[in-house]
Amino acid sequence: MMVLTMARLDMIAAMMAVGSALTTSAGAQQASKSVRPAAVEPVARSFAPGNERPKPPPLHVDYMSYGVGVTADILADSGATCREDSPCILGNGGGLVVRGGYHSLGPWYVGGAYQISKTNSSNLYRLATLQQLRAEMRYTFRMDYRTFPYATWGIGGVTYGNEWGVETGGATAFLGLGFETQLSRLASFGLAFHYQPMVFAGFTDTADFDRDPGMAQYLRLELKLEIRSEVSRR
Repeated sequence: MMVLTMARLDMIAAMMAVGSALTTSAGAQQASKSVRPAAVEPVARSFAPGNERPKPPPLHVDYMSYGVGVTADILADSGATCREDSPCILGNGGGLVVRGGYHSLGPWYVGGAYQISKTNSSNLYRLATLQQLRAEMRYTFRMDYRTFPYATWGIGGVTYGNEWGVETGGATAFLGLGFETQLSRLASFGLAFHYQPMVFAGFTDTADFDRDPGMAQYLRLELKLEIRSEVSRR
């Protein structure tokens, strides 16, 4: 009887030990499920003062610009200045432009230009020179790229004669499109195509041919290089 009692107690103790082990295992599993790895905070990449990324050239500043250009002047129509009974005194040519102006904070440019061109005068002049003094404006369509297009227009005065002289004069206007590419922060290169009519007064040339008043029409292709000087930064 006593042996049976001892065996029963041993059985009860063994069952209690198994239950305790199962309870401990379940608690450990639950604890492992509840513990999650902490989120890894992203590490912000910092740049030392000497390793900063280069910034694009600032376009949205006020600046003055100075430049030169080379032109090819193609005569589309000489008008009444050239007649069928005399050699045409006004023809194709090419020349040099010097300009300067102001760029606002936005897309506008206003400035002035002086152009001198050597033209074909059918040998009536030893050195036929066409001189212009113009006021110019530009409107830039896009300023967030290194290369951007623009529209340009202007008005001015024109003279024509032999060896820097003045035989006749008149008025001119032009309208054109072009693009500009930044070579650096302070230098740019551009190409533009202009339509330019010129109105000349009547005159008598050095060969004693009478020239009627008329309007000549030119197509002008210009390559230009400009240097900038910042006025303010915003």
